[in-house]
Amino acid sequence: MTLVSLIAALFLEQWRPVGSRHQVIRLFTGYADILERKFNAGEHRHGTIAWLLAVAPAVLGAWLVYELLYDVSPVLGWAWNVLVLYLTMGFRQFSHAFTGIAEALRAGELNQARMLLGEWRGQTAREYGSSDVARVAIEQGLIYSHRYVFGVVAWFVVFPGPAGAVLYRLAEILAERWGGREEPEFGEFGGFSRRAFELIDWLPARLTAISFAIVGDFEDAIYCWRAQALSWAQQTQGIILASGAGALGVRLGEPLRQGGELQYRPELGIGEEAAPDHMQSTVGLIWRTVVLWLVMILLLTVASWVGG
Repeated sequence: MTLVSLIAALFLEQWRPVGSRHQVIRLFTGYADILERKFNAGEHRHGTIAWLLAVAPAVLGAWLVYELLYDVSPVLGWAWNVLVLYLTMGFRQFSHAFTGIAEALRAGELNQARMLLGEWRGQTAREYGSSDVARVAIEQGLIYSHRYVFGVVAWFVVFPGPAGAVLYRLAEILAERWGGREEPEFGEFGGFSRRAFELIDWLPARLTAISFAIVGDFEDAIYCWRAQALSWAQQTQGIILASGAGALGVRLGEPLRQGGELQYRPELGIGEEAAPDHMQSTVGLIWRTVVLWLVMILLLTVASWVGG
């Protein structure tokens, strides 16, 4: 059921993509905002309580609904899996912007590419050159493929029903919404959400990185992972980006001009300067990784049947 659910959700999302701000996510973020207003007194323990109140009921509810529906009919349980996966994962939540940027660069429309990248990241890209735009877009694409596909799939396979997929997505949202805030008045409220997601994402990130290496240039990917990942500010992202850059044979990271100043970023990867062709190679790398994961899940499923 796991493999069939994943394939069905992937096809459904390709046919009718769900927006990153769909109603379910808006409801959850609204609920998270209420919890923040009620519990945030600037202390770590308040953030822990709020995180548990935000995540635990949804994860438990997703599992209970699955069990109830499965008891009625396995088909209903499968349909619930597909629905939850459809709402928590998907290429199209990032691939539309990625494709638009690549097409603009190939057409020589640098300003259009800058605008699309700025809208995607929520940060201006007016000072970027063509290579800068391609490089940052590839970085975003690799991270988003992990956050919206591989991380969700990894936890979906681990937990019963769709509970793992819900856990990963909600933890990721709270890490961005609470864990990324640095205002003094916000205090340590977001500390737990940040650390919780780091723990939840520890294994999926490494599975994604090793998968990039397997379907790309294995030797360079492993070298970059070992030699460069720790230099990145966010270690988990550094692992994914270093492995992806090595697998693609492209240089990522490197300084960027932002707000009239040169923003230092360590170099990741080895090989050529980023270009639009590397963006197409990135799409191929991600799709090969998807196929690899589906094949591995199929083999695990067959092995469990044989062993049973």
